[in-house]
Amino acid sequence: MVSALEITAATVDPALLDLPWHLPLEEWPDENIVALPKGLSRHTVRFAHLSGHVIAIKETLPELSKREYDMLRNLSKLDVPCVEAFAIINNRNDADGNELPSVLITRHLKFSLPYRAMWSQGLRAETATRLVDALALLLVRLHIAGFFWGDVSLSNTLFRRDAGSFAAYLVDAETGHLYESGLSNGQRENDLEIARVNIAGELMDLIASGNAAPGIDAVATSERIMGKYRELWVELTGAESFNAEEKWKINRRIERLNRLGFDIDEMSIRQDASGARIKIQPKVVDAGHHARRLIRLTGLDVEENQARRLLNDLDEYSRDHHRMGADEEVLAHEWLSNIFEPVILSIPKDMSGRLEPAEIFHQVLEHRWYISENAGHDIALGDAVDSYVKNVLTNRRDEEALISPATGSIELPKGIPSGTITVEEDDEDADWRDLV
Repeated sequence: MVSALEITAATVDPALLDLPWHLPLEEWPDENIVALPKGLSRHTVRFAHLSGHVIAIKETLPELSKREYDMLRNLSKLDVPCVEAFAIINNRNDADGNELPSVLITRHLKFSLPYRAMWSQGLRAETATRLVDALALLLVRLHIAGFFWGDVSLSNTLFRRDAGSFAAYLVDAETGHLYESGLSNGQRENDLEIARVNIAGELMDLIASGNAAPGIDAVATSERIMGKYRELWVELTGAESFNAEEKWKINRRIERLNRLGFDIDEMSIRQDASGARIKIQPKVVDAGHHARRLIRLTGLDVEENQARRLLNDLDEYSRDHHRMGADEEVLAHEWLSNIFEPVILSIPKDMSGRLEPAEIFHQVLEHRWYISENAGHDIALGDAVDSYVKNVLTNRRDEEALISPATGSIELPKGIPSGTITVEEDDEDADWRDLV
C-alpha cells in the first residue's frame, strides 16, 4: 500500500507516490514506462517518467539497495563518473498484501547507451577498442579513488560520445567497496583480471549471436584493457627521473596528465645529492581539468574531450580578438555569444535532439576543417554549419531506426535476449545516432 512505503532520498519528489509501486516492475503499464536501451542485468530494471525526466528502477533486496545507494552517492562526491543515486523505496506490497522487492532508483544518464545496444548495429572493431579504452580510464579513476569494483564489465557500464571518443560511466556498484586507505596492487590486479575475463565473455556472446561486425577479436580486445590500464596508471602515478637541465619535462608531464583529463593536487620533486638528476612523482586527485575550466568560463557542462575541443576554439577566438583590458572571462562570454550559441541555434529544431550541443559543435568544427582542406582555403563558420546540416546531420539515423517500436512489446534485433533492449519514446536527449 502507498501509505506503507519507505522512501529514502536526498530530495523526495512527491511524484514518486504516483507511480504504481503496488505492482511488480514487469507488470507496470505502458503509460509509466519509458522505452530505453538497457544492458543485461541479474535484476529487473525498467525506465519511467518522473517530473519531466527519466529514472531507472531496479528491483533488489533492501540491504543491497541501501548499500548501492550509499556507494553511488559516495562515488559522486569523489567526482567519479557514475549514475546518480536518486532514491530507495522499501515496504512495497501488492494489492493482496504480498511483499514486493525493494527498489533502487537512479537518474537516467542522458545521451548514453549500453554497449550491447550499440553492438546490435554491427559496430566495428575500432569501436570495440575505443569502448575498452574508455572502460580502462574509468577503472583507473575508480582505483585512484580507492574503489574496488569487483564486477568490471561492459554490461555494468554506460557509454557516451566524447568528441569522437567515448566516456564510460559506472552503472552497477552492487559488488563494489570503497577503501579510504586506497587499493593494494593485488586488489587492482584482481579487478583488472575480472575485467579481462568479463569483456572477453561478453564479446564472445555477441559474436556467437551474430551481433558483432566481422573482424572482432574478443580475446585481443579484452586483453587490450590490461595494457591500456597499465599505461594510464603509470602516466598518472609513476615516478619519472631526468637530468637537472631538463626541468621542462616537469611541464611536459603536467600537460600529458591534463590531456588525459587529470589535475595535479601536488607534485613531489626530489634532487639527488649531486644535483645532477631530479625525480618527480605527481599526486593525481581528480579528473576533468578541461571540463572544469570550460564550466568556469562559460557555464557549459560537457565531457572532457568535448571541453578540450571547445576550449581550443575559445582560445583561438581569444587570440584573434585579444585587446587591452579584456580578461579571459570577458572573451569567453563573447565566444559563447558570438560563436557557440549561433552555431547551436542554426541547427533545425527537428534535428536539435540528435546529438547534445557540445558534440554538434565539435562535429561542426571537424566538418569545417575537412571541407576547408578540400577547398584549399578557409570556409566561413556559417557555411560550414549549413554544409554539416545538409550533408551530415540529415543523414543520421532516427532513433526508431536503431530499435523499434517505441513502446509496448518490441521486436528485438537478432540474438538479443528478451527484455534487454528498448528505446526511449519522447525524450529528445536520449537520441544517439551514427555511433561510428
